[in-house]
Amino acid sequence: MKAKEVLQRYANGERNFQRCNLRGQSFRGKNLAGADFSEADIRGTDFSNADLTGAKFRGAKAGLQKQWVAVQFVLSLFMSVVAGLFSGLSSFFTLAFVFVDDNPVWQICVGLALAIVYAITIVAIARQGITARVFSSLAIAVAVGGAVAVTVTRAVTVTRAGAVAGAGATAGAGAVTVAVTVAVAVAVAVTGAIAVAVAVAVAIAVAGAGAIVLLSIYVAWRAMKGDEKFDLVLQFAVALAATGGTKFNGANLTEADLTNATIKSTDFRDTKQQRTKLTRTCFHNAQQCDFARPGNSLLRQTAVRDLLVTGNGYKKSYIGANLAGANLAGANLEAANLSQAHLSHANLQGANLKDANLTKSVAIGTDFTAAYLTGACLEAWNIDETTILKQVDCQYIFLLETANANGSRERRPHDPDAVFQPGDFEKLYTKMMDVVQILLRDGMNPEAFRQAFQNLMAENPEITPDSIQAVEKKGKDVLVTVEVPPETDKGRVERQFREVYEARLEAATSKALLAAETRHCQDLKEILLSQTPSPIAVTAESKVMSDNREIQTGDVKGIVAGGDVDASGAVLNIDNLNSTLTNTLNELPSSPAPEQPSLRDLLSQLQAAITAETALDDEEKAEALKQVQILAEAGKQPQESGAKKVAKQALTMLKGIIFGLPTAAAVVEACKQLLPTLSQLFGL
Repeated sequence: MKAKEVLQRYANGERNFQRCNLRGQSFRGKNLAGADFSEADIRGTDFSNADLTGAKFRGAKAGLQKQWVAVQFVLSLFMSVVAGLFSGLSSFFTLAFVFVDDNPVWQICVGLALAIVYAITIVAIARQGITARVFSSLAIAVAVGGAVAVTVTRAVTVTRAGAVAGAGATAGAGAVTVAVTVAVAVAVAVTGAIAVAVAVAVAIAVAGAGAIVLLSIYVAWRAMKGDEKFDLVLQFAVALAATGGTKFNGANLTEADLTNATIKSTDFRDTKQQRTKLTRTCFHNAQQCDFARPGNSLLRQTAVRDLLVTGNGYKKSYIGANLAGANLAGANLEAANLSQAHLSHANLQGANLKDANLTKSVAIGTDFTAAYLTGACLEAWNIDETTILKQVDCQYIFLLETANANGSRERRPHDPDAVFQPGDFEKLYTKMMDVVQILLRDGMNPEAFRQAFQNLMAENPEITPDSIQAVEKKGKDVLVTVEVPPETDKGRVERQFREVYEARLEAATSKALLAAETRHCQDLKEILLSQTPSPIAVTAESKVMSDNREIQTGDVKGIVAGGDVDASGAVLNIDNLNSTLTNTLNELPSSPAPEQPSLRDLLSQLQAAITAETALDDEEKAEALKQVQILAEAGKQPQESGAKKVAKQALTMLKGIIFGLPTAAAVVEACKQLLPTLSQLFGL
């Protein structure tokens, strides 16, 4: 069936293309999402950059067309002949070089040098593989060979030693002949039968070529077994074999099904336009995956590829493995080590994870529906609200990979005889995912907490005082746990809280410092008057919840609800603040356009509204006027670095101060009108 016909039928709503012959057709960049190509012949078919989301290729046959098989056979035969000729010629000319000189001692030296070179090279390839390390071994072999030549002859010149080294390099690079060559060379040198040696050289060249064939067979066998030392050979072979094969380059194969498909000589590499997507693609029982060209996909890792195909990971190690997006539905991962593995967006529906180690694994968006997790270790695993834990079968879990000093791995439930009831595991971890935990360093400042949480409730109406689930002491720190609705941006919630909390904490500290400075000046005055030396004590402290008593959640909820806060520090004089603020406002420039209010006009209106508001007590008025003063100072030089940040904090503080006031209050109406305009003026 031609590609044009398939695309026409697809456009008309048809999705069934089972058993179709699509050899050599091109669907590059086309949309074939949901199409069924089960048992179809797709050898040589081009699906590059195509959308194949949810497509079925069950039992499909991918790979090379017959003409490409013939081409590759001829090409491989040609390469084999060329390699054989070069290896034979290399052996022949090496031996010819040995017999250039009729000096038996020289011949023995060269023979010994070549023997060392060949031996080291063969061992290097057999043990280290075809890697950059082999070249280091060759260099060592050449150096040792030259040294042996010099040591044995004693009379050989430096130039001749260099020639021996060059001969060794030529022999090694030529393709490694066998040590039999050396034995024959030594025998001939001792007898002095030069004429016979030349004849034998031809036979040795043939033997050398045969040795190379045997070495090639060994290398190919190890490469096909997945030996990483010969991975370079396998990559080259697969790349050659995939030329002309089925192309999935850059295709979107998300949730596609390749069960029982043959994917030999299939290309899964990325393209310049987009990456190949194999998210939750099923490769169960796929045939000849090791001869596909994987690119950077999951198929690149031998252990992962075997797991995807067989579904058997029983007691196997996948420490740090990249399994992101892997389709492991129903896989047997009992007692498998998945520590630090990347499982994000993987499909683990119905998987057996009994006693599996999931320590520090990343499981964002992973589907564990109906998975068996009894006995699994979940220490520091990373999940969020997108992780699916429905119908998980789990009786107990462990929260520590290794036992602590008490010999405990922190079993849950704690009672060794107790087990989770159906649904308990999902409830436990769903509850853990739907909270934000905020750590307050060095204790909690009640006034700052009240303002910050009230501002948080104003920004997020779904959050109430009852959302506070726990307040725990962690040494000198306090950990507050707040329940939030699913899908909430937890990072944004914490950021909103901290902006106000830290600003209020700074204001409280500044207020305490001002009071301390006042006391300091008074102390100095008394010292000068009395002319009697005395120590000066300067204190700067903000009200922090005592470390000497337990913090109760009810106490914190009372603070948020607007309970009395005994903030330390003297209350600033309202008249002085107004006077200072008025002077600062007068220094601000007027608006260039009469119809457009200036910063001075806006802040003056805000000052008047705050001063006249009866719903605010003196302390709140003083704090509000101070924030207006900060805005005025920032408005003098708005281009300075940090001015925008200071203005943003001041505006946030003002929102927190007016929160909870009656909506009819004049200052509330004024802030609703003025604060958005002020934000625009500061470029926020």
